[in-house]
Amino acid sequence: MKNIADTLMKTLLMAVLLMGIFGISNEQHTASAAGKSDIAPNTSKHTLNIAHRGASGYAPENTMAAFDKALEMKADYIEIDVQLSKDGEVVLMHDAMVDRTTDGSGRIDAFTLEELRRLDAGNWFGPQFVGEQIPTLEEVLDAYRGKIGILIEIKNASQHPGIEEKIAGALEERNMDKPNNGKIIVQSFDHGSIARFNALLPNVDTGVLVGYDAEGISDAQLAQFSTYADYVNPNHQMVDADLVSRIHDYGMQIAPYTINDQSRINELMDYGVDGIISDYPDLVGHNSALHYN
Repeated sequence: MKNIADTLMKTLLMAVLLMGIFGISNEQHTASAAGKSDIAPNTSKHTLNIAHRGASGYAPENTMAAFDKALEMKADYIEIDVQLSKDGEVVLMHDAMVDRTTDGSGRIDAFTLEELRRLDAGNWFGPQFVGEQIPTLEEVLDAYRGKIGILIEIKNASQHPGIEEKIAGALEERNMDKPNNGKIIVQSFDHGSIARFNALLPNVDTGVLVGYDAEGISDAQLAQFSTYADYVNPNHQMVDADLVSRIHDYGMQIAPYTINDQSRINELMDYGVDGIISDYPDLVGHNSALHYN
């Protein structure tokens, strides 16, 4: 009888201990779940700080001076514009004409690289930038790879046949065609150009730029973009919380352009955008960019 009583007592004690253990565990789990239910998705999200043509509010656009300034301001990416010279070199220039940002005149594809080298690409912005040259894509890749992300925008693709292959070749030569950290993105307003580039280097992130349209961006468009793009980067005036949500629903990210107003930057970050493209990367500095919804 004593043995039976001892056995029953041990069993009872074990049951009490187990109930206590599982009760505590269950309370902790319930508390954790309750806490999570109060937190919106993307509770802690880093918004990419993308310096538009470099820190172009402080230095001449698409020059090494602007890129160095963006690096100094701790931007996550520099955005650069590329086109082809007369002799087929991939060079940095936003406009089809060199007139606005150099001391030369004419179409960029009417100049060889050697001729473009003779142009001053800095003095128009300020005398302290006299002597800044038009860089090539390869120079930018070599100077900034591993230091800052590079967002390459293909300009006027229809006027530069084969530019996608040349960009792909420059990346492949440097083993930058399979980036594992998303630090290279290629984008364009010419969506056919991006589809072609994606076919060449499917492991490199791509983006479609979308100009302002009062009709917005349809789900049909987003579905099409998602077949070859990782980013949809629209004019910021089109962006609201619904568009951000829909782009995310299609598995893509959004980095609107070009926002130089602090209040609008804050608003877009509240919407949950993935990046901000600005001439003034200090407005999207890391302290404000680590944003909580």
